[in-house]
Amino acid sequence: MWRIGQLARMVGVSGRTLRHYDKIGLLAPAAVDHSTGYRWYGVAELSRLERIRGLQRLGLPLRQIADLLDAPEAQLRQALAEIVTGIKRDIAALADTAAQAEDHLATPMSILPQQATLGPRRLRVRHVRLDHPSELATVCPAPPATLLTWLRGQPTGGFTAAVTTDRVGEHLTLPARAVVRAVVPPSTDVVRAGQDLFGWLDRHHLAITGPTMEEHLVDADGAHAVVLEVSVRTHAI
Repeated sequence: MWRIGQLARMVGVSGRTLRHYDKIGLLAPAAVDHSTGYRWYGVAELSRLERIRGLQRLGLPLRQIADLLDAPEAQLRQALAEIVTGIKRDIAALADTAAQAEDHLATPMSILPQQATLGPRRLRVRHVRLDHPSELATVCPAPPATLLTWLRGQPTGGFTAAVTTDRVGEHLTLPARAVVRAVVPPSTDVVRAGQDLFGWLDRHHLAITGPTMEEHLVDADGAHAVVLEVSVRTHAI
C-alpha cells in the first residue's frame, strides 16, 4: 500500500489532484486512517488512476470519464468516436480561419468579408438603366437606402440597377439565402470595396446567385455606413 504522496510521485500527479479525484468520486483510496487522516492506495487504485489519465489524454473530460470508467468497451469506443469527430470539426474550422488570414495577408483587402445566413426580405424598388458603374452614386437616394445590381463583375455595357423607394415601385422579395457581407470603412471607396469583394468570392470559389446589395445606413447620431452583401452558393468541387 502507498500513501497519497507516494502514489502521486509514482504516477506524476499532485496530491491535490488525487484529493480532488476522491472528492468527486472518481478515485477513492483503498483505506483511510481515521486517526491520522492518511489515505492509502493499492494496485487496484493505481490501475484505475492510470486508466483515468489515459482517458484524459484521449480528450475526455473528467465528468465523462466518471461515466465511462466502468462502462462496457462499446460505450467507451462510441464516446471516443464522438471526440474524434469533434476534433476533426475543430481542425477544419481552424484550417479555414488560417486560410482566410493567409488570404488577407497575401491579397491586401479594404474589407473583411463575413459569411452569414439571412431570412427573407421584402423591398419596394424602382429600376434604373445605367451605362457605367460611376453613375451608381447619382441614383442612390440619401440614407437609409439600398442599391441593388445584378452584376457578376465589371460590366462591358449598360446594365440595370434598382434602388429602394418609399413611393410607387415594384415589390421585390429576396428569399432566405446564404450571403457574404462586408462593412465598408468610411475611408474606403465603395467601388474599390466591391472589386475587393468580387475578388474574394472568386478566390473562395463562391458563385453569385442573386443581386449585390449596397446598403447605405445612418444611425441616430447621423453617422453613415455602407454594407455590401452578395448572395452566394459554393461551387461543386
